[in-house]
Amino acid sequence: MRAPAFKDRVKIYVTAGNGGDGCASFRREKFVPRGGPDGGDGGRGGHVYIEAERNTDSLLDLYYRPHQKAGHGGHGSSKKRHGRNGRDLVIRVPCGTVAADAESGEIIGEVVEEGERLRLARGGKGGVGNCHFVTPAHRAPREFTPGERGEQRVVVLELKMVAEVGLVGYPNAGKSTLLRRISHAHPKVAAYPFTTINPVVGTVKYDDFFSLRVADIPGLVEGAHAGVGLGHQFLRHIERTRFLVYVIDLAGSDGRNPAEDYRHLREELGLYREDLLRRPYLVAANKMDLAEARANLEVFREETGENPLPVSAATGDGLTDLLAELRRRIGDAGGAAPG
Repeated sequence: MRAPAFKDRVKIYVTAGNGGDGCASFRREKFVPRGGPDGGDGGRGGHVYIEAERNTDSLLDLYYRPHQKAGHGGHGSSKKRHGRNGRDLVIRVPCGTVAADAESGEIIGEVVEEGERLRLARGGKGGVGNCHFVTPAHRAPREFTPGERGEQRVVVLELKMVAEVGLVGYPNAGKSTLLRRISHAHPKVAAYPFTTINPVVGTVKYDDFFSLRVADIPGLVEGAHAGVGLGHQFLRHIERTRFLVYVIDLAGSDGRNPAEDYRHLREELGLYREDLLRRPYLVAANKMDLAEARANLEVFREETGENPLPVSAATGDGLTDLLAELRRRIGDAGGAAPG
């Protein structure tokens, strides 16, 4: 069985460090009579965090190493010496990672921006030494407390990519070719369905240094909600987008009807999350370099009521207008991306 090259959902087992025990000891020095208790406190156990990192794009490493443990705290010692704190464990994950408790399903939190950090498990507190138990009536205490155990939990991490624009379309509609044309991303392109099996994000840069991120997800087909094709699983990667581009193969290269393709895409998005139907969008009529596409354009307009933007990802025609429209529409939308 071939090993996966991309993972956007993993289950991990996190264990925070135990706190160190407090110490029970007494000061023993030649010229210090009745030195008294001097046991130090234990150090706290290490916490377990996830931290968003822009250069990480998959949860694959955690798929192979699901057990993650922080360091234990050191024990206290004589002369009121404090035990060292356990080393925190910081797990680097892609921006847009959501953490949920595997047992209850409760969302713990998410990390979206570079450097944002979320604690998954708390380290145990260190115990206290016998110097804390001294009273006028109890001058030589031997009591101390052990350190607390670190928190243990099973966590599900799920990646929802962070992008302003999401490309939606049938397999072979030309989404990957389009992304290669407008950004420096290099998704796989080939003449067969489901070439794209993992989501890809590319950054579009404008001459005035404005930029936006565009997410290409695997092709969506009719019946995806019932598991047809690659199913609905990759639609989570457009949940955060502020704008959608429906990429339609207007030439009907695989014998499909472009208007029906568009209606099925809208239907599948609504079955996954109804609010995606209210997301601002435009329709890109792709493959306009082919005669069949030019013949189908007016029919598509009449049957759908949409006024698509004619483009050709293969030749680059119309892409300048597409990028200008995206710039205008994203600027008009403003605000933060949906969660």
